[in-house]
Amino acid sequence: MNEDIATKQVRPRWFIDLDWFQQNDRSFSTLAQSCLCSECRERSKGEISAADLLTTIKDCCSNAPGFITTELPILECIFRLFLANGNQPLDLGELGRQLSEWRGRDTYRTSAEILSRLLKSDQYYGLRQVQINT
Repeated sequence: MNEDIATKQVRPRWFIDLDWFQQNDRSFSTLAQSCLCSECRERSKGEISAADLLTTIKDCCSNAPGFITTELPILECIFRLFLANGNQPLDLGELGRQLSEWRGRDTYRTSAEILSRLLKSDQYYGLRQVQINT
């Protein structure tokens, strides 16, 4: 039994913390709506819930060409990646791998060291750590 406890490690994973936006008097909806494709932007009128935005972006907008590009700032790309995957928490390795694929094998800006530094200093996108036992 002690072996089981000793072999379990806590791996930090990252996600968009929707509560952070409220606590910091910011609007997740406004930021996420800027990532909608033109068709979804035309269809959406008024306030859209965070859950509906996540679903819409995951199912539709993230498939549009140019959703994540090398021209976008890396933190914007990270935010959009979490939108595209329905805000499922990712560890640095998986986050780097997926970003590298989206950004055309950009391995420099997607290394675990750089991502860790960027994520820890984020004050705009609500990117926060969650601890998950593995």
